[in-house]
Amino acid sequence: MQLSVGDGDMRLLLVEDDYQVGETLQTTLRMENYAVDWVRDGAEVGPMLKAGEYEIMVLDLGLPNVSGMEILKEARSRDDPTPVLLLTARDSVRDKVAGFDLGADDYLTKPFEMDELLARIRSLVRRSAGRSNPTLCIGDVEFDPKENVVQKDGEIVSLSAKEMAVLEALMSRAGRFVSKSRLQESLYAWEDEVGSNTIEVYISRLRKFLGKEFIETLRGVGYRIPKE
Repeated sequence: MQLSVGDGDMRLLLVEDDYQVGETLQTTLRMENYAVDWVRDGAEVGPMLKAGEYEIMVLDLGLPNVSGMEILKEARSRDDPTPVLLLTARDSVRDKVAGFDLGADDYLTKPFEMDELLARIRSLVRRSAGRSNPTLCIGDVEFDPKENVVQKDGEIVSLSAKEMAVLEALMSRAGRFVSKSRLQESLYAWEDEVGSNTIEVYISRLRKFLGKEFIETLRGVGYRIPKE
């Protein structure tokens, strides 16, 4: 049975046979603006992957009829590039290695913290977007995250690594407002603590180099780079 919810920009395929877990994940992901297709039977997954394009699949291993490992193996044999996060109670190293060897992108064991799951999903979506379209272009600004090069009107702009991290988070979501907390997550790779006004400082510097109108602010909501 397929349950589709949400009208978000990012489509997610949730494969989970436990009704309580699935219902909780569905509700939470909808609140995070994902459009979720939820299935509980492994036999339904293959046709759905072939018919639709998903930004990510969250896949349980213990499923009726067709196991999660079989689903993953079949998808990768067809060169399906959909990022896959395995979500399972199987926590042995052997199971994890088997999952990665079959082509899983990440592995999270039950029980899990919802915040960690959401962070891992966002990370996989970012990585997938980077692989498929490494260069971000909006107006006269061009950013190549792979080479860490930012240009405006064809001229290279000198930005710090953290400024580029914030810029990438905004440009990859052009047209949508990004909350301050979401932007702070883009800086968590560095060990130093992210201060309460850090994002405002970087936004100010980006506007200085890229133009005051390049980044919009909506108080209480976040920041946005408008689409062309």
